[in-house]
This record gives sequence, structure tokens and C-alpha cells, in this order.
Amino acid sequence: MDLGFSGKVAVITGGDSGIGKATAQLLVREGAEVAIIDKTSEALEQAAKEIGFGEVFAVQADLTKLEEVEAAKRQIIERFQKVHILVNAAGITGATADFLELSDEDWYETIEVDLMAAVRICRAFIPLMREAGWGRVVLISSEDAVQPYPEEVPYCACKAAVLNLAKNLSKAYAKDGVLVNTVSPAYIASPMTDAMMKKRSQQLGINFDEAIATFLDEQRPHIELKRRGKPEEVAAVIAFLCSEQSSFVVGSNYRVDGGSVASL
Repeated sequence: MDLGFSGKVAVITGGDSGIGKATAQLLVREGAEVAIIDKTSEALEQAAKEIGFGEVFAVQADLTKLEEVEAAKRQIIERFQKVHILVNAAGITGATADFLELSDEDWYETIEVDLMAAVRICRAFIPLMREAGWGRVVLISSEDAVQPYPEEVPYCACKAAVLNLAKNLSKAYAKDGVLVNTVSPAYIASPMTDAMMKKRSQQLGINFDEAIATFLDEQRPHIELKRRGKPEEVAAVIAFLCSEQSSFVVGSNYRVDGGSVASL
């Protein structure tokens, strides 16, 4: 299937690892030019080398800082002159605790990264897609947006807000040829879930693999495939939504969760 990426420029946040990196690899392989954005320059440069082919431009930026988002936009425009695709994969788990133990600062940190970064990056790049008359935006949400977990309240709330943000943007800009959708993964093998499992293994005095197995049994019993997902499995769905083939898909949420969401 020709995804129609030849001549297209994609911007991917959180592009130095996990879902973002896997998406960058797939889009480059399919013919897109790609800019990856993340906070750490060394990790970004390493990711660009590991992708190893095609056009990859690494841009360091902290998406919680408006001036750095604007600087990243200027660098990308200078390099490519245009942007057609935006994938926002940057995110954190944030503070995890009983709701009554969470401070305002705990909430603000998660909101800044998981919600406001998406707002800033969309505000930066959607105008370029409107000018081109063609665009694809994919915001990464989570199963947590519709299946909350009480110990992850800020993350769940922010990911639910991302679904609402994307739906609003899809209504606003579809008429301009800019199609906005979301992808909601569950428990994907990534630095974020690695950190969760390392913390769990230390807390329970078990090894990393045992932490994964017990987490699946106790915390994610509805993942029918009984494993963590692969970043490449999420990237495949993102790539479809970024492609010419998704021309009648707008305002939708695609779950890549191994069955984790138990309801319809």
C-alpha cells in the first residue's frame, strides 16, 4: 500500500525513543522527511543515527516552554520550508499517588507536559498545514483517558483532555484539509513503562520480568495478549492516520491496547 509520504514533511515530538522513534523510523522508510523533537540533545542525535536512512532532522526543545517550541518551529521551517504531518508522542506518567496526597505542583507538571505541550505544538504547526491545504495531526492519548486508574489521576485527566482537544481541532480544521485524530496505546514497551516496572520491581523486591508479569495480572487484566505492546505496533496505526489513505478519518480515536479497555 502506498501511504503517499513522498514529498511530505513530518514533525514528531518525543522522537528520541519509544513510540515517537518507531513512528519516525516508519515514516522515513515510507518516504517522508522527518524532524524529531525532544529535550535531550544526545538522545536525539543517537536516535537520528539509529534510524539510519532518509531525512531526519533532530531538534532539541522543551515543549513546556513556549519560546523553545517557537524556536523549534523556526529551525524546522528553515530546514524544510513546510510541514504536513504532526505527531505528538511526548509525554510523562507524572506523579502517581492517592488523589489526596497530590500537590498542585504534581498536577501542574503533568498538565504542562501531557496537555499543554500538545496545545503548544499544535498551535505552532497547524497553520503551516492550513496554508498547504493538507495536513495530518495525530495526538497520542492513552487507554487511561477512558479507563481511569485512581493512582494515576493527573495522567488520566490529561489524556482525557487530549481526546477532547483533538476532537475540537478536528471540527475546526477539517475544512482546511487538516485531519486530526488520536491514538490511545496501553502498556507499550518504552522508557516510560520501563521506569514504571523498575520502580515496581524495587518496591516489591522482584526482578524486572516478574514486575511486568505481576503488573499484567494485577493492574491490566484485560490485556488479552498478556504482554506489553511494541512501539512498532502503535507506529503502524499512526502511519495510517498520517497517510493519504486516511482521507475520510477525522476526529477518531484508535486504541492500540491489546484489549485493555474492557468496555465498548
